Amino acid sequence: MWRSTVGLIVPLALLVASLAAQAQPAGKVWRIGYLALLPGEDQTTLMQALLERLRELGYSEGKNMTVEYRSAEGRPEQLPPLARELVHARPDVLLAGLGTLAPQAAKAATTTIPIVFPLVGDPVGAGLVASLGQPGGNVTGLSSQSVDLGRQRLQLLQALLPGTHVIGVPTVAQFIAICSSSILVKTRGYAVSFSSP
Repeated sequence: MWRSTVGLIVPLALLVASLAAQAQPAGKVWRIGYLALLPGEDQTTLMQALLERLRELGYSEGKNMTVEYRSAEGRPEQLPPLARELVHARPDVLLAGLGTLAPQAAKAATTTIPIVFPLVGDPVGAGLVASLGQPGGNVTGLSSQSVDLGRQRLQLLQALLPGTHVIGVPTVAQFIAICSSSILVKTRGYAVSFSSP
């Protein structure tokens, strides 16, 4: 839990830095749009930490900042219209909630408003960014995947379990392509297969 909380705070720090770096014109009310797939994402410890940090930087809800929250209530098909609704409200930055679907809907809705996602497994494969090193466009955030990690993980397993010839990778069907591209491309000399129930 601690590791995931720390990992999610980093992209939110990008959001805070974005707001802090901009000059604060007198009377300007900064608008943050939050697009979520699941209900209650605005009440998470992560969101509360973001709001606390913004308060420390002089941003206060109702005074010089507003947060407009939209949730698809677990219904992915509701994300595109909610994203368009948020974009129509013209926020200064759009925070796309947990997972891949909310950031994809946000990206489809705007090419000009900055979008920050807290964590996406494969933002390149999901079409959110051009590359991890040079995301390009108006979308940025944190990824839990690194192509180089697959090979390093297998090397570690080989060192810990010499002579192992079969390695199981528990996953679901949607992630087999991601796993195989991140591991098999970089693991010459290893025989790895993927399957899902």
